[in-house]
Amino acid sequence: MIIEFGGKIFHWRGPSPFLFVAVPEKQSSDIKSISKEVTYGWGVIPVHVRIGKTEFKTSLFPKDGLYLVPIKMVVQKAEDIGEGDNVKIRLEIRL
Repeated sequence: MIIEFGGKIFHWRGPSPFLFVAVPEKQSSDIKSISKEVTYGWGVIPVHVRIGKTEFKTSLFPKDGLYLVPIKMVVQKAEDIGEGDNVKIRLEIRL
């Protein structure tokens, strides 16, 4: 499954402070429909992500009916992005 969307980077003080982008409602629903096939526990879903020219692996976190994409520090530096910036994201979930 490949999903592309845009979103605004925000800071969330969850279990560990991090920057995230929320996957929109429609795409989150699509992910939820296959989540049992791809999760490795706690609803967390491994994904391959591309922002700009930077590709990386991470895991989506479920929160309030949506999924959150963590934006690693190395990606923030490579793409010169931060809190409040709008970014285009390409997610790949491998079944």
